[in-house]
Amino acid sequence: MERLKKRSEFLKAARAAKWAARGLVLQARSRGDDDAPRVGFTVTKRIGNAPERNRVKRRLREAVRLNMEACARAGYDYVVIGRRATLDRAFRALEEDLMTALTKVHKAQGGI
Repeated sequence: MERLKKRSEFLKAARAAKWAARGLVLQARSRGDDDAPRVGFTVTKRIGNAPERNRVKRRLREAVRLNMEACARAGYDYVVIGRRATLDRAFRALEEDLMTALTKVHKAQGGI
């Protein structure tokens, strides 16, 4: 899966559909093409120090790697935002948060 790297790509996704779960926030926007889905990750400094933020990002990247292909759509950009609860949340619960968020975001944008 491709990654979002430019600030402008993150900002475009921030103006699109959002879904907040206990362990993460998911933003998704349709690019209007049929290319592979792209994913970006962000964790603010409010979450904790650098090792904690890196741990949050590692957990989110792994959850996306294992589960995104099942519900991700071609032509979409996704931004996964880590929350403080991501550190303590069971990994299986984090995966469920991601799958629920993907389902809800796509329903909000016109059904699956």
